[in-house]
Amino acid sequence: MSFTGKYELQSQENFEAFMKALGLPDDQIQKGKDIKSISEIVQDGKKFKVTVTTGTKVLHNEFTIGEECEMEMLTGEKVKAIVNMEGDNKLVANLKGLKSVTELHGDTIT
Repeated sequence: MSFTGKYELQSQENFEAFMKALGLPDDQIQKGKDIKSISEIVQDGKKFKVTVTTGTKVLHNEFTIGEECEMEMLTGEKVKAIVNMEGDNKLVANLKGLKSVTELHGDTIT
């Protein structure tokens, strides 16, 4: 299954706790919790280019499955991360001691 495509976020679990752990201030968390982000993903084998647009904030990150990379967070901070694939539809990133799971179901990402 290829992740290549453009997706509107449909749901997020533990959003507020995750954003707090990343260091986002409460006012930004409250503003952002109801904004549906658009993710554009280009997958070339194990290499990914991801552009996430949330309101006026646009993040560009690139990574290769299983290799350490630098990712920009919503706070603007750059952190080291490793993204792994579970099955053929789940990306799991470990960054700043936190786990982020992105799952693809047809044309929907959660």
